[in-house]
Amino acid sequence: MGVGFLDASSSSRRARGAEESFDRMKQVGKKLSVLLKDCSAEGLKSGRDPIVTRLAIDSRRVTPGTVFFALPGLKSDGNAFVSEAISRGAVAVVSDRSTKLGNPKVAYARVKNPRAALAKAAKAFFEAPDETLKITGITGTNGKTTVSHLIQHLLSGEGRKVGCLGTIGYDLVERALPSFRTTPEAHDLYELLSQMRGFGCTGAAMEVSSIGIDQLRVNEMSFDAVVFLNLTRDHLDYHGEMEEYYQVKKRLFAGELGQKPRVAVVNSDDEYGRRLIEELGDEGNLVSFGMHGDAMIRADVVELGPSGASFELVWPEGRVDVKSSLIGRYNVSNLLASFAVCYASGLDLKDCVKRLISFEGIPGRMERVPHKGNFQVVVDYAHTADALQNALSMLRDVTPNRLHLVFGCGGDRDRGKRREMTSAALELSDTCWATADNPRREPLDQIFEDMKEGVVDDRDAGRIAFVQDRRRAIELALKSANEGDCVLIAGKGHETFQEFGETVVPFDDRKVAFELLELIELGGRSIE
Repeated sequence: MGVGFLDASSSSRRARGAEESFDRMKQVGKKLSVLLKDCSAEGLKSGRDPIVTRLAIDSRRVTPGTVFFALPGLKSDGNAFVSEAISRGAVAVVSDRSTKLGNPKVAYARVKNPRAALAKAAKAFFEAPDETLKITGITGTNGKTTVSHLIQHLLSGEGRKVGCLGTIGYDLVERALPSFRTTPEAHDLYELLSQMRGFGCTGAAMEVSSIGIDQLRVNEMSFDAVVFLNLTRDHLDYHGEMEEYYQVKKRLFAGELGQKPRVAVVNSDDEYGRRLIEELGDEGNLVSFGMHGDAMIRADVVELGPSGASFELVWPEGRVDVKSSLIGRYNVSNLLASFAVCYASGLDLKDCVKRLISFEGIPGRMERVPHKGNFQVVVDYAHTADALQNALSMLRDVTPNRLHLVFGCGGDRDRGKRREMTSAALELSDTCWATADNPRREPLDQIFEDMKEGVVDDRDAGRIAFVQDRRRAIELALKSANEGDCVLIAGKGHETFQEFGETVVPFDDRKVAFELLELIELGGRSIE
């Protein structure tokens, strides 16, 4: 697949700038009492039941007619911005505190959980688009983006329009928006689904992050199907421990967020997936997938190569040969997850396999950077130890000679996984360059010190270099590659920016690698 470069200066905007790119639909206003009908709200008085024309959790997005939800946050409390919201035209405030607004024209409602109230209000405000769309939610540490795009592709066609929401962007079929969160906040999520419904969509595939679940962004959502891919170490800076991480994911399947999904699609090859299957029990609404004989949807006779994978897809009623340009064993698992959703939706899997031929892949997921050289250059989003191990293992299987790696670890995130990522890098690559990912507010030297804990002996130390400048690290890796080698640039994938402190700077691994390769091929000139 070719490299589709984006304008980094526009696509790397931070969350607020991306959120403001919404071209809001004309929405009929609704009374506040209607939106909070099932929220056990206190404090509403007769005569203060304004017509609401917008929902907001950011005071900077408030316009006249808005109800402002003051949400407690990890870094700031929405209650600190109530006065600003009112000054911008908020007609109502929803909070978990007893507050005197000092403005008789503004309604106030006290609720036990503002996030839960926001989800209920958003569903009512946008008239429950999830009840008419068939929504598939995909969760797991790795593979969510690939599977959501595969499901969108396979479920589309024959008059069906299917949208897709996730890390790379929000595809509403008739329009596309930049992604500012893997799983949007509830009011943005319901609005996006409402727009899909307006564009004639019949379904949607969406990535559901553990943080999105924990922060009730998908509360009240009516899912047709939910998919569990895998669970490996990530986000422990938020969840604390793996057991809590798993329990949060499980809520999506157990009906704790609202209506129980019609069907659960679960990876029986994954340790936590097998546990989830056992704990959900046999209720007739579970479809398992995997590469073992007890999976309902499974792959037999798997063959992996540098240009893709082939296998025999087996399901209770039949079997068919599959050929895909997606590389690696873990992409076979991603394909099985997607076919399992199609099976649960009642589609003919032989027709789905035919549709797979036209699937072009996903930006920043095992994406090859084209060049004239005799070695491969691949960009991938792998940013956990497990994802890095999967990517390197796959490339090791199809690389005749040496495997080079450029990778980094994000700042202000789980420090414990840094050592694990370095261990995975040294175990499976011949040489690697550790460099900046998104340091954010954390000193890069501190990140490097944590990563160096994964270097266990002098031999390992001789195969890894710590280079602060990511562009320079990529250049060194490319210049080290010879015929039959492969360079993997991992961690950022589709992203077109780097975060340093409160600053976002343009940086696209694909674009940088492409430019450097052109310079190298012109005579080995350095970019410096």
